[in-house]
Amino acid sequence: MLKKGTKGYSIFTGSCPKCHQERMYTTKNPYVLADALKMNESCSHCGTKYKIEPSFFYGAMYVSYAVGIAFAVVAFVTSYLFLNTSLKVAFGAIVGTLIVFFPIILRLSRNIWINMFMSYDKALAERGVN
Repeated sequence: MLKKGTKGYSIFTGSCPKCHQERMYTTKNPYVLADALKMNESCSHCGTKYKIEPSFFYGAMYVSYAVGIAFAVVAFVTSYLFLNTSLKVAFGAIVGTLIVFFPIILRLSRNIWINMFMSYDKALAERGVN
């Protein structure tokens, strides 16, 4: 489904956007909240710096809004339309979904943001710096 060399692969796995050989985050589990957004400085395989500039990931806040809305819509449609719950229960499903998936939404938004500015480089992936 998601092949190396596609933006989707990097977005959903959290791997380096240039070579897809290494994870950007120091901790694989996003639910370790203290480390949820801790990133490596650069990729050990290709040398790509993840923090392009000091405030680079501020733009991910806008992406996180859109990703959060997508999660909320899915929660509402599932709850209200498929399970035929009341609007109050559907609202609770939205709130619950956003709380439970908060760390995933944060990482997804960062992954989408960095992939908007970097693309996969097959030659770099095969060669690396090592």
